[in-house]
Amino acid sequence: MSSLKQAQHFITVETRGQGLHEITDRVGGWVAELAMETGIVTLFCRHTSASLTIQENADPDVQRDIEAFLGRLVPESPNLYRHMMEGPDDMPAHIKSALTDVSLSIPLSAGRLVLGTWQGIFLCEHRSRPHRREVVLHATGQ
Repeated sequence: MSSLKQAQHFITVETRGQGLHEITDRVGGWVAELAMETGIVTLFCRHTSASLTIQENADPDVQRDIEAFLGRLVPESPNLYRHMMEGPDDMPAHIKSALTDVSLSIPLSAGRLVLGTWQGIFLCEHRSRPHRREVVLHATGQ
């Protein structure tokens, strides 16, 4: 009987401003180094104005449409929010982050992430300016 192993890793994502930034290959590369056959990987975004999602990675229009929809759903308007200390994009970024996910769980099988054919892992940058974001990866398995 095999005992469970755990591993943890931090990745930094340099964003270019608002948009979805794919990190699938970075997460998958780390998982491959672990040599875990089965298990689960948890990803956690350590920010309140950025988030994570699993979404189609074949057509970049999907990412652009999601970004545009979130912009219409949560507009950057100084008349709508009280919290303005960090600029007009900050409070909308917090709301977008609350509407999406700050953590994801992805199963591992045969030493690989169990993602669908067109699924990719994305960090969603909700601020207008470039930022340096940190994502914690934690794997448990055997």
